[in-house]
Amino acid sequence: MVKVIGVKFKTSGRVYYFDPLDLQVHADDGVIVETARGMEYGEVQGEPKEVDESEIVAPLKPVVRIATDEDKRLRAQYAAKESEAYEICLEKIAAHELDMKLVDVEYTFNGSKVVFYFTADERVDFRELVKDLAYALKTRIELRQIGVRDEAKMLGGLGPCGRLVCCKSFLDDFRPVSIKMAKEQNLSLSPTKISGLCGRLMCCLQYEQSAYEAARSKMPKPGKEVNTVDGVGVVVENNAITERTKVRLTMEDGSIDIREYPYTHLSLPGEPLPEEALAAKKPDAAKEKDADAQFRREAANNTRRSGRGQQRKPEQPKPVQQTEQKQQSKQAQKPEQKQKQEQPKQESAGQGKQQYRRRRRRPNNAPKAPEQNS
Repeated sequence: MVKVIGVKFKTSGRVYYFDPLDLQVHADDGVIVETARGMEYGEVQGEPKEVDESEIVAPLKPVVRIATDEDKRLRAQYAAKESEAYEICLEKIAAHELDMKLVDVEYTFNGSKVVFYFTADERVDFRELVKDLAYALKTRIELRQIGVRDEAKMLGGLGPCGRLVCCKSFLDDFRPVSIKMAKEQNLSLSPTKISGLCGRLMCCLQYEQSAYEAARSKMPKPGKEVNTVDGVGVVVENNAITERTKVRLTMEDGSIDIREYPYTHLSLPGEPLPEEALAAKKPDAAKEKDADAQFRREAANNTRRSGRGQQRKPEQPKPVQQTEQKQQSKQAQKPEQKQKQEQPKQESAGQGKQQYRRRRRRPNNAPKAPEQNS
């Protein structure tokens, strides 16, 4: 075991190990270390720890010193010049008509070197460009060609999930991703749905691949015969997420049925079924018995009701002649009733007219004639 500290730089999310020596280094401290690009400023990630020698890339370089206030001031001073160097480089690229895309610019912490990162489809001859940049910036120039994944890692952005892309946030290195992973996970093979900002397959496809491979290794392969609680069948499909297997069964009546079982409830032909499958079968059998009993009760009740209905005497239809005679008698009675109802109305109307005439003949102030006693 070797005692190390993890140091992270600006342009990479990867953590590199260095030997802290006897320095009292803590998390989030600034340190000056020596790398392949020269002296660099980095930030400590976590407290010192011990790791296995197999995790260390030899040789393990020591920490030069803990960053002072002057080191931090120099780093901020040259970091402010990066935007100016970026604009100058764009002008020079356009002047030389080079087919390249500038991605980022980085100064070393003491300004001894400037590194330009770019992408290009083909090899670019940038010797004249380096001369012009060195003359304009008065320092050492390094142009480094990177891939599209490194470009997404430097620039960052939001992925299809709505979060910051993994390569910018926490991925320390790129791992191989293939289209086979998307097929095994039953994902859409449309390039727009499984590609990231860089245009390549998304790195998250390999996160769950190990779980899918472990689940599929335990499940029976499609096309093989297996023993189920309903008999022997042939495997049609496996679902690694639900851990269930579809089996094609030939029933007793010759029909074909496809049923789904947990893969732990299956066994090879000739081998006994697992206890879990037998235990799950008992409640199903009890439910079938209850269903059969309820069906028989309902059938018996229906037969009783139908028997009662048959015992009732059917209503005898009335003879046609009697009904016709009754209708004729009713029609004959209707006009007589109308006449009887109209007669009192006519009499009352005549009496009212006579009284009205008498009142008009007699003056209003005339005294009433005395009644004669008979």
